Amino acid sequence: MVVVCPSSRLVIFIRVSVLPAVETADAILWLRLFGRKGGRKQAVITVLLADDHALVREGLHRLLDDHADIQVVGEAHDGHAAIRMAQQHRPDVLVMDLSMTGLDGLDAIKRIVSEQPATKVLVLTMYATEDYAVRVLNAGARGFLGKGAHSQDLMGAIRKVAAGGCYLPPALQDELPRRYIRGNVSLAPLAGLSDRGLQVLRRLAEGRTNAEIAKDLHLSVKTIEAYRAQLLRKLGLKTNADLIRFALRHGVIPDAW
Repeated sequence: MVVVCPSSRLVIFIRVSVLPAVETADAILWLRLFGRKGGRKQAVITVLLADDHALVREGLHRLLDDHADIQVVGEAHDGHAAIRMAQQHRPDVLVMDLSMTGLDGLDAIKRIVSEQPATKVLVLTMYATEDYAVRVLNAGARGFLGKGAHSQDLMGAIRKVAAGGCYLPPALQDELPRRYIRGNVSLAPLAGLSDRGLQVLRRLAEGRTNAEIAKDLHLSVKTIEAYRAQLLRKLGLKTNADLIRFALRHGVIPDAW
């Protein structure tokens, strides 16, 4: 590879094929920090997209491509792929859905935050409720945004979490952080549900069978049946139809489902 810096008329020859991985990464970083016209410019924010809908990923990719300070380094179609690609690309920001096949978003967040602490997770979801926001923050994400947000909100969220900040939707920016910091966040009537219980509730409300949920969450069918019975008991409900109505009423699944 030949790198030319016009401002100093300096020609640098880099044999990328024989450089160790770390040195290659340094060379790429040098190219990102110094433009063709010479001189230092704003560092690019590398972004990994994770969503189980191809159209969503493609739309987000095209949207982000319009911004010179943001570079999409990959797309993941489920939670397992998100973890693998985060390890491979080490992005500055991971923009991911909360509900994905293979591995649930909350579980994926915990893994990525633990294994790749330098990567900031921004959740982009249709489940834009206070309960999900709190659970996402507890899992280690640095941002939470509903899919109904405007594109400029997404750009602002990416830049904020990349800079080390925390992003929440305008409706939650004032009250929720104060209550969250004080440890006084009430999620009733969902407060008694674990993250796993909420994952099972959401999938039951979406009409999935016990076998499908068991496969999705890597649990046995008997375990899912036990979770279902526990949910009915804790929430004072009797049937799956009751679970669906409860989930709609409390934002566990969106009204448009």
